[in-house]
Formats: sequence, structure tokens, C-alpha cells
Amino acid sequence: MLASVLVSTYNWPEALELCLRSVFCQTVKPAEIVVADDGSRDDTRQLIDRLRRETDIPIVHVWQEDKGFRLSAVRNKAIARVASPYVIQIDGDVVLDRHFIADHLEVAEPGYFVCGSRVGLKPEMTERFFRSGGAYRPPFYRLTLGYMLNSFRCRPLRRYMARHFAPKDLTRLRGCNMAFWREDLLRVNGYNEDLTMWGAEDTEIAFRLMYAGIKKRFLKAGGVEYHLWHKPASRENLPFHNRVLEEVTAEHRTWCENGIVKGTKTE
Repeated sequence: MLASVLVSTYNWPEALELCLRSVFCQTVKPAEIVVADDGSRDDTRQLIDRLRRETDIPIVHVWQEDKGFRLSAVRNKAIARVASPYVIQIDGDVVLDRHFIADHLEVAEPGYFVCGSRVGLKPEMTERFFRSGGAYRPPFYRLTLGYMLNSFRCRPLRRYMARHFAPKDLTRLRGCNMAFWREDLLRVNGYNEDLTMWGAEDTEIAFRLMYAGIKKRFLKAGGVEYHLWHKPASRENLPFHNRVLEEVTAEHRTWCENGIVKGTKTE
């Protein structure tokens, strides 16, 4: 099955390089990498141009002008450019286990979108990742219990949990580790671009997908990724985001008017 990896980034080329190199090293290569760039400086473009010469995986760079945090908008632009039927979505500040794509494709199934987990790194662990060029892996015993479980791979358990692990709380979804059928994203008009700044954009689209009849599936015991430490993003606009989310859940909305296509849905 052909899959595209969609990578979101903004002005951290050092992290993006580790991320992209971890995609290059996958046991199952993606058909393409689509970088959704929310207005980074020119050093990010230069990095991408350099890395293109080191891989046979096509890299598409989708850039938009820096007008503040507009992750939803640049993701929509990237989704419009994706050439594969399946989209594995990550952020540019994660380093992937080499089986990450293989694990995602193992649980992919029509009618489902997939939510994965992450292993959060402490600052000193993040420094080790940079010093090692992304080769470092933190010792199991140095992780918290939750992150220990998120770093664990087991095929029988992964397959079992994909069908039976279904927590109702979607507020802990990680947009840095999700996967969708592209036609399902278009069906709900992609991400809601009214949600600027940080927070709830991944949860909001997850609810709209479910109201459109697309079921959620969780990827556990696989799809391991390591999240590089950085200062938290501003939560300033989160109350507005939460109000939008409440409206979506109250009205069972499937379509957002300010998405890939601008306007109301027409049959």
C-alpha cells in the first residue's frame, strides 16, 4: 500500500533533519514525504534541498507565509498535495523508530483512522539525540511508566489492541502520530483553519471523522516515536478552540467551512 508521510515543521531545521533522516531509515519506505512548513526561514528550505540529494524518496515542500501559528492551514495545503491514498502524519520534532511506517500500515484498514502515541524526552535525552545524529535511544528504565509502554513493540499485542483498545477520551490524541485515508480527510474538509495557535485541532478533526462514520483505531505496542523536548507552545487561544470543539460535539458536525475547501458542503 502506498503511503505518504506528512511532516509539520516551523523554524527548527535541526530537529527536522533528525526527523527526516529517521524516515529515510524506515524498514518500509513511504511513497513520498510532504513537509507542511508554517512559514519557516530559508534555512529550512536549504535543509530540504540538501536532503533531497541523499534519498530516492520524493520530498514535497509546502510552505506558507509566516502569519503566526497556522498549523491547520498548512496541513490542509499539504493534504491537497498528497499523492498517496494513505497519510501518516507526524511532526518535525519527532524521531521515528525504524519500524514506524510498517507498524502503521499493519493496522491500517478502510473505514478507520489511527491514533498513535509518543515517547516524550527530557532535555538531557534530547541533547543525546542531537549529539548522536538521532541514533540514541533512552534506556527503558529511565522512562516514566507511560512512556515505557509507548516505547514497547509487540506484534500480537499490537494487533489485539488495534481491535480492542478503544478509550473514549479523545482529548489525549497526538496529532504528531496519526494516520488517515486521504479520501476521509477530504470527506470532512480537512482541518478547521479557524483553530489558530495550539490545541484541540487534532481532537476536533477526530470527532468530525467519527461523526462521518469513520471509526478510530489506536496503535499501541508499535508506531514508536521519540518527541524531542522543547518549550510548550502558547495556550492563549485554547478557550476558543475548546468552544469550537464543544459545538462540533453538540451538533455532531462532520464538515468545517474553513477547511481545504472554503464554504459549506455541497452534495
